[in-house]
Amino acid sequence: MYDEYASLRWFTLEPAARVPVARVSPPPRVTLDSPALSVMTDFSQVPAATVERDASLEMANDFMRRRGVRALLVVDGDLGVIGIVTTTDVLGEKPIKLALERGVERNDVQVADIMTPRDLIELLSYSEIRQARVGHIVATLKQAGRQHFLVGEHLAGAVRVRGIFSLSQIARQLGVDLQPASFAHTFAEIEAALGH
Repeated sequence: MYDEYASLRWFTLEPAARVPVARVSPPPRVTLDSPALSVMTDFSQVPAATVERDASLEMANDFMRRRGVRALLVVDGDLGVIGIVTTTDVLGEKPIKLALERGVERNDVQVADIMTPRDLIELLSYSEIRQARVGHIVATLKQAGRQHFLVGEHLAGAVRVRGIFSLSQIARQLGVDLQPASFAHTFAEIEAALGH
């Protein structure tokens, strides 16, 4: 079965040489006129960060920290995506208030208790995203006052979650601060910050 393939050559490391590990390349720099797809995390290329509905808040927070993300899709077997949970949800007042209302410990609150359920999630359309620019995404996040926006794709009469836009990722790729509290009031201000 493997006879048609020749084995590759291998080598050993020098005992006294410095041998670094390759580092992940930073995402490519973009401009407001770059295609929107250049700043979307595409779940057909990168596995989505997901968590089960009955996961503890500590587990969800730990997973977000390890993955370097601030939002997780909440999944439940055959139903697929049933919600989304963010760092703000997990670390904010929501779990404490819920624990007090129920008379339980904060550790007893699960992801499903504080997530935004799927019927309240608003998605951007993948077909529109394919034609959009980064500036359109920044304007949309600014108008909605959000850190994230999911992207839905219509396939054979059904919808699947195709990707996500993250304000912090876009800011890194643009090389500017785009936190909602410090959003520039106009694109002229953003372009000035980009040095145009």
